Amino acid sequence: MPPVPPKPGSPTTRVLLVEDDERIRLALGLALSDLGFDVRDAPSGELALERLEAADIDVVLLDLMLPGVDGLTVCRLLRSRGDLPIIITTARSDTADVIAGLEAGADDYMTKPLVASELAARIRALLRRRRPIGDGTVQSRVQVEDLEVWPMEGRVRRGGADVHLTRTEFRLLAELVTADGVVVTREELLQRVWGYDYFGDTRLLDVHVRRLRRKVEADPDNPALITTVRGVGYRFSSSP
Repeated sequence: MPPVPPKPGSPTTRVLLVEDDERIRLALGLALSDLGFDVRDAPSGELALERLEAADIDVVLLDLMLPGVDGLTVCRLLRSRGDLPIIITTARSDTADVIAGLEAGADDYMTKPLVASELAARIRALLRRRRPIGDGTVQSRVQVEDLEVWPMEGRVRRGGADVHLTRTEFRLLAELVTADGVVVTREELLQRVWGYDYFGDTRLLDVHVRRLRRKVEADPDNPALITTVRGVGYRFSSSP
C-alpha cells in the first residue's frame, strides 16, 4: 500500500517566514507552529536565499519591505528558479505595491496585520493545487492551434516546446480549458484556483491572467485564447 502523503499543516509542511520585524516574526512563527507548521525564519532577503539553499521549503511567506535585498527581488529570483509557492505580505494595501508583488511572481498576498489562522488557510489552499484538475470526464489533452494542454498531468506545450507555468498559473489555465468554451466568472475562478472568497478584490486574478497570457498567447495584448467577458469573467476559446 503506498504511503499516505502528509496533510498540509502537518509538521512536514515547511514554511519559510521572511520578515524583518522581530516582533512579527516571532509571534507569527509561534502561531503557525502551534497550527502544525514547521517554521523556519529569516530577517532579510539575503538570509532567506541562504535558508532556501540549505533546506527543503514548501511555502515562502515573504515581506516586501526588507532591508538589503528587497522582497520583490527575492520573489523574482525564487520564481526564476521554479514554482515554489510564494505568499507576499505587506503593510501597504496600495494597488501598485500589490500588483508589483504579483507581477514579480507571487501566488497570493496578504496585508498586515496578519491573522495566523487566515494565513494558514491560504497556505493550505496553495498546497492543494497539487491535486489533478477535474474528474474522469476531463479531456486528457486539449489542443488549440500550437498550444497543447494536459489538464490532468500538469503539462503545457506551445509550438512543440514546454511552457513553464507556476502551479497557480497552470491551475488557472486548466480551469479555463476544462470549462469547454463556457465563461467562468471571476468569483468562480477565485474560489476554484485560490480556494476561498476575496470579497470583490480581483487584482489577484487579473494579474495572473495577464501573466498567463504572456506565456500562452501569440499576441498577449490582443488575446485570442483567453478572452475577457466584460463584467463577468474569462473564457478559453477553442477556435480563435
